Parts: sequence; C-alpha cells; structure tokens
Amino acid sequence: MKFAERVENLPPYLFVGISRAIAAKKAQGIDVISFGIGDPDMQTPDPVLNALVAGSKKPANHKYPESEGLPEFRARVAKFYDDRFGVKLDPATEVINLIGAKEGIAHAALCFIDPGDISISPDPAYPVYEIGTMFAGGTTHFVTLKEENGYLIDFADIPTDVAKKAKTLWINYPNNPTGAIAPMSFFDEAVKYCKEFDIALLHDAAYTEVTYDGYVAPSVLQAEGAMDIAMEFHSLSKTANMTGWRVGFASGNPDMVNALMRVKSNIDSGLSQANQEMGIAALDLPAEWLDNNNAVYQKRRDKVVSILNEIGVPAVAPKGALYIWTPIPEGYTSAEFAQKLLDEVDVVVTPGNGYGPGGEGYIRLSLTIPDDQIDEGLRRLAKLRVGG
Repeated sequence: MKFAERVENLPPYLFVGISRAIAAKKAQGIDVISFGIGDPDMQTPDPVLNALVAGSKKPANHKYPESEGLPEFRARVAKFYDDRFGVKLDPATEVINLIGAKEGIAHAALCFIDPGDISISPDPAYPVYEIGTMFAGGTTHFVTLKEENGYLIDFADIPTDVAKKAKTLWINYPNNPTGAIAPMSFFDEAVKYCKEFDIALLHDAAYTEVTYDGYVAPSVLQAEGAMDIAMEFHSLSKTANMTGWRVGFASGNPDMVNALMRVKSNIDSGLSQANQEMGIAALDLPAEWLDNNNAVYQKRRDKVVSILNEIGVPAVAPKGALYIWTPIPEGYTSAEFAQKLLDEVDVVVTPGNGYGPGGEGYIRLSLTIPDDQIDEGLRRLAKLRVGG
C-alpha cells in the first residue's frame, strides 16, 4: 500500500511527541509536570455549559447545521467586533463559523493555494500555517521573527520576487509561541504590503482577548483598507476555556469569507448548533469574568518568569497569549535542554524548534496547568542552576 506524498512527508504533530514523552514517564511511575500544551485547565464557565444543555434539547439542533453557522451566532460575532474593535461587519457575508480556529486556518489554504503557489509564514509559528499550505500543494516561504525586532515580521526581509508570487501571508498577534504583541501601525503596514502585492492577509487572532498589564490587543480589521484584503481567525478555546467544544469564527473580506464557506460546505457539515449557542453565551460573558480569568494567567506568568530568571534562563513577561518564550543557556539545542528538564526534574517544556528553525535556541512554557502543578513544577525547576 502506498500513501500520498503529502502523508508520507507529513511530520508528526508537535504535541503528539510531547504526549508520548509524558506517557513514557508515567509508565515508569514518574509524576511529570507538563508546561507543554496550551490547553486551559480552568473549567468552561457555567453560563456557557448551561447554553449547551438548553441547546442540546432543541430538536432543530439535532439536524445538520449550515456550514456558515447560525445567523444568531454570526450576528453575535458581528456585535463582538463592533463593541470590541469598532469594526462593522455584515453577519450574512463577512462572518463564518468554524469548528475551532485550527480547522479554518487549515482549510484557508484550499481557498487560495494551487499546486506550486507560495504562502509566506512567520518562523517560528503555529505549525498549521505550513501544513495547510502543504496539503494544498503549495510551498511556504518563512520569514524569521527576530527577538530584537519584537518578533514582528520585517516585510523588508521578504524578497520581492517571493512577494510577487505569494498568494497568502500569515500573521499572528498576540503571538504563539513568542507572546509578542503588535501595534496598530504594524497591521497598517501589513495591509499596505499585501495590497501592493495582491496577497491575501490572514491573521490568526486567537489570543486577542488573553492579555495582561492593561494591554488591549487590536484587530487587523481595524487597519485602513483591511476589508479589501484580510480575513481574521478567532477562537473561543482560550478566551473562554472551551478547547474541547471547538467554537471559532472567521471574519473579514466577504469574497474571502465566501471562499472559505464554499470549501467548508464541501468538506464538513458545520459545527453543532448547540455548540454555537455555547459560543453566543461565551461572547456574552461579562468583562469581569474575562478579567478574572486573565488575572489567574498573569499571576502564573509572573511566578514562572521569576523562577526562570533565578535559574539562569532569561525570561521576559509577555503582555499577551498563554506562553513564556525564552532563550536557553548556551551549549544546548532546544531539544537537548527540553530533554535535560525532563530527565533531571521531570518537567516537560516545548522545544522551540518544534515551531520552525527560527525557534531553535528557545523553549516555550504554557501557563495552562493548575496552580498546584505550577508551584510544584517551579519547585523542581528551582533545583536547576544552568546559568552563569
């Protein structure tokens, strides 16, 4: 039996390897503390769960949903954009429901990429940008995110001949894995650049609502001219502790949204309408709930950054997302240092090279584990002395 080349050449998904490493330790009877995977430990809020219970009892929700999503869900997303970003959207043509942002991000490549086409992606980055492009038969041109540039894409680093051929450009702020944030001026520049070269601008905005120290993240759709060229992907997974419920949405240019709807309608049957009603309830959560949720992560962030600096790993507190991205001591690769932590103190972190070659020399720690495990993990890390 011969499999398709896209499957033969497919690397193992990053977190599969992490899960296997944890399982191997547990099989030896060793208790492992994992900072590896960004899966919120806090419960989905009761009002959101109540919406699922009520929605599951509606006969209309027992049938196939529409690929674009419930009109009520799309209307609530449009209200979110108006209230949060001051962006006016037509819910009928400029918003589409997703089965989690990851699904939409992967399928977006099928809207724009033909075999041999180019997509521009940051490096390091969420692996699905590249994998979706590969599934569509395209190739990815990587732009290295540099610490000295605040991990913002430097458009001058993209060769002109690549820009002229490129069909899509991915951006992601607040950023996974680096935690970097982008000013509005960056989004203005990104829109201007993509309009100049007729490139579809795709923004993974999964972490705009997970921010700290009073920082408020912008939307790319706030940039002048963005609705001509951009589509933005959101998820309620991290915002409302809903990773298992797969509720997301994309918004932006109506032709781009329509293309994604046509792809999705031929591949999936949409998200359960009861789950979409959960999404409406999540978007209705009061600001105080989100502030309190983020305050938990901020407290964890500060603890982790403090201990890392104590052991000689220079960490900076990010203003967004759920991760600490930090350079490792000299003399190790990312994988070697991650293995050292696993072997010596039974702590799992994500090696930075798992997000691309630009991540070599870094590790990522997630803040999405319970406080008692955070504290135990930090006690273990505190035993290490790896700096000067």
